Amino acid sequence: MVGRQPGILNDALGAVGNTPLIRLNKIPQQFGIQCNVLVKCEYFNAGGSVKDRIAARMLDEAEQQGLVTPGKTVIIEPTSGNTGVGLALACAVKGYRCIIVLPEKMSAEKVATLKALGAEVIRTPTEAAWDDPRSNIMTARRLAEETENAYILDQYNNPNNPLAHRVTAQEIIDDVTAVSANQGPLTPASSPRHHVTNLNSSSGKVDVLVAGVGTGGTVSGIATRLREDDHNPDLFVLGVDPIGSTLAVPASLNELENGESGAYKIEGIGYDFDPKSLDKQQVSAWIKTRDEESFDYARQLIRMEGLLCGGSSGAALAGAMRFLKEGGEGYDAFGSQQGKNVVIILPDSLRNYITKPWLIEGTKEEQHIA
Repeated sequence: MVGRQPGILNDALGAVGNTPLIRLNKIPQQFGIQCNVLVKCEYFNAGGSVKDRIAARMLDEAEQQGLVTPGKTVIIEPTSGNTGVGLALACAVKGYRCIIVLPEKMSAEKVATLKALGAEVIRTPTEAAWDDPRSNIMTARRLAEETENAYILDQYNNPNNPLAHRVTAQEIIDDVTAVSANQGPLTPASSPRHHVTNLNSSSGKVDVLVAGVGTGGTVSGIATRLREDDHNPDLFVLGVDPIGSTLAVPASLNELENGESGAYKIEGIGYDFDPKSLDKQQVSAWIKTRDEESFDYARQLIRMEGLLCGGSSGAALAGAMRFLKEGGEGYDAFGSQQGKNVVIILPDSLRNYITKPWLIEGTKEEQHIA
C-alpha cells in the first residue's frame, strides 16, 4: 500500500483494503534474523479484520448473480466472529437482516460488535464438532431451512473467499516492489512521512508468506497470486495451525502428546475439517503453535512494535520466528539472508480481546491517586 489516493469514500465498505505493510524493527532482531520481516496489518480494514475483504466480495458477487436482495434476503453465516463482523457491517451498509452463528468460546467483544452493527447472534457449544447438529455450521444450515428468504454465503466453500485475496496479494506486491524500484534507500523528499526510508536491501519480491490457517481463503488466495510468473513462482508458504486443529499436513503433526488436550483458546484459526476454500497445495510447510506462545508474541507485537493486533497475529509471528531464527528450518535459506522479504499476515486487532486475561498479562498495576 503505497498510499490511499485522496478523496471521499462512498461508504464504510470503501475503507476495506489498502492496509499497510509495516516492517518489524525489534522482535526479529532479538533473534539475529537478517531478512526483512514485514507484517500486513489487516486490522486497518473498516470492520477490523482480514475477513472484511471476503465478506464484501462474497456479498457483492451474490448480489450480481441475483442470489440476494437488500431488504428481502436474510444473510445467515456460521463464523468464529470476524467474518460475522465483516458481514454485519456490509449488511448494515446495504440493508440486509443478518444472523450470525458462532461458538461460545468467541470473545464478548466480537458479540458486542455484532450486536452494535444490528446482527442477531446465536451461540453454539465450543466442543461441538463441525458435523454435530449443535455446531455453528449445522445450526446455521438448520436456520436457513427454517427462515424465509435466507441465504448462507458459506465462507468455507465459497470461491470468492480466496479470490478476494488476489487484491490483498497485489497490495503486498505493490508495496514490496515500490521500495525495491527506488534502487536504494528512499529519501525523505521522495517518500511520504513515516514510509520506509532504509530497507537495507531487498530481493524485490515476497520470498516467504506466513499466515495462520482457518478457512484457508487468506493463505490460498494470497499465495496463488504471489506465485504467478510475474512475481515469484518460487514463493515459500508457511501455514500456521494451532495444536488441537487438524489442518496441518502430514497428519502426524496433528497428533496430541499424552495427556494433551485438543482444546485451544486462540480464535479465528484452526478447524477439525478441511474447508474447500483451503488449497493445501499452496502451503509449502506447516508449523503448529501453542496458545501460550501465540499470546506472548501478540503482546510483544503490541508492546515492542506498537501494533495493536490480536491473538492469531501472535500465532503467525510465533510460527515465523521459530521458522526463521537460527536452528529453524528456514534460517539458512531465508532468516540469515539480508534482502529476503518475509510477509506475515496479522488478521485482526486487540479490539476483539480487550477483556481477555492474556492481553494484559505482565503489565504493571494501575495506580490511583487519592
